[in-house]
Amino acid sequence: MQDWLTKTAAEQGRAIGRGELDPQALTDAYLEKARPRGDIYARLTEARARREAEAAARRARENRRVGPLDGVPISWKDLFDTAGDATEAGSKLLEGRVPERDAEVLRAATAQGLVCLGKTHMSELAFSGLGLNPMTGTPPNINDDGAVPGGSSSGAAASVAFGTASAGIGSDTGGSVRIPSAWNDLVGLKTTSGALSLEGVVPLCAQFDTVGPLARSVEDAALLHAAMGGGAAPDLKGVSLKGVHFAVLDTIVQDDIEERPAAAFAEALARLQDAGAQITEIDVPELAAPMALSGILFTSEAYGTWGKEIEANPDKMFPEILNRFRAGKDQNAADYVAAWQTVDQARAAWADAVAPFHAVLTPTAAIVPPNKARLQTDSDYYVRSNLLALRNTRVGNLMGLCALSLPTSERSCGLQVLGRARGEAALLRLGAAVEQALA
Repeated sequence: MQDWLTKTAAEQGRAIGRGELDPQALTDAYLEKARPRGDIYARLTEARARREAEAAARRARENRRVGPLDGVPISWKDLFDTAGDATEAGSKLLEGRVPERDAEVLRAATAQGLVCLGKTHMSELAFSGLGLNPMTGTPPNINDDGAVPGGSSSGAAASVAFGTASAGIGSDTGGSVRIPSAWNDLVGLKTTSGALSLEGVVPLCAQFDTVGPLARSVEDAALLHAAMGGGAAPDLKGVSLKGVHFAVLDTIVQDDIEERPAAAFAEALARLQDAGAQITEIDVPELAAPMALSGILFTSEAYGTWGKEIEANPDKMFPEILNRFRAGKDQNAADYVAAWQTVDQARAAWADAVAPFHAVLTPTAAIVPPNKARLQTDSDYYVRSNLLALRNTRVGNLMGLCALSLPTSERSCGLQVLGRARGEAALLRLGAAVEQALA
């Protein structure tokens, strides 16, 4: 059974359908491995998982499975409401918060037969790309014990990378699915804003919040996206990079890049070209203005959402996270509105610039995972690391796109593929071809 724990969700689903894999035995094996991992899971939902696995096993025996992932056990970031089980969003401010009903995406996934193993640790209220959380728990990084895992979907990534879940569901406001995916050698899908329901998801910045999977393959990401959205996954058969034209973004995203991500990106581009893709460098100067306004756009909404709770109990927060929220305290409405007008103008310019291309490529992150201990004692190092970690992924959020991060040949270095708004099906097919080329 242990060998099955690191198979893809799709492989597990097919084996369940063939009668070769028992969902109850698979769920029990994951729970056994997850129980000692309090550094990954905030809490397990064992009774629920066993009920759901038993029902999935019964459906499999009776040839009435409800989806391709029926019986596959996955983890959920601790900001998705789970009926009767605490959902605290990695924050002492929400300690003891127990919702009465599941988040809409969890309800949809459950209807497709997916098994909920438990709730994973995360950055406080999802407001950091590093995954460091001294208040409730910092998950491990699969490649470096002394480094952070990336965030804010830190436990979601660790649950998959360490073999304690088949896949993890996270959220992405500025990179929170893609960064931990890149730093733990996984596939991460950032969906278009509004593509998946945010009902029952603890908010950070509702204008930018999105739901997405962290998985072992593009196929898994496609199946999980379909399960949460209630649609059909795109057909990934016969994909190829022949005739595909990629843009490589030069604006901002390659500034101050570390040696390992730069080398990984260069090698990935060479492999894509070897597989038949055409690559052209582009500059989108209009992108610089909204990137420079990120502080206004994100912190204003984050503080507007949580300021009252924060100021009632500021001592319950890690100071770096507290400071980041408070940066939005004194922003004025006129500047916020003007910032959004700048975003809208940049989105139009972006659409024109990338129209001739199938997708845009960047390194997922400009840096490798920073040192966990130093982040807790060196404020300048923390701020610089967090800004650089989030910079490249934030392009996708500001431009309103869907995006994938895929692992490269270099550990903890991802390749970001930026698609078009509501273009998840095309992006996933393209991502499957890229995955083949990078394998």
